[in-house]
Amino acid sequence: MSDSINPFDNAEGTFHVVVNEEGQHALWPSFAAVPAGWTSLWGPGERGEALEFITVNWTDIRPRSLVAQYA
Repeated sequence: MSDSINPFDNAEGTFHVVVNEEGQHALWPSFAAVPAGWTSLWGPGERGEALEFITVNWTDIRPRSLVAQYA
């Protein structure tokens, strides 16, 4: 069994909030390159601050394409 910490769960890590074309948000470790198709929206900052940003700013978790179907 490994003693390593999952970088997404590291309470002491530094993170970005990234967003894709569908408006979906994700927590992303600051040491890792932002993956293709995602853009850094916030950060870097503490994990708790990043999660708070997501909670406050991503209130409708449906993908944009789904929302557009019902508009």
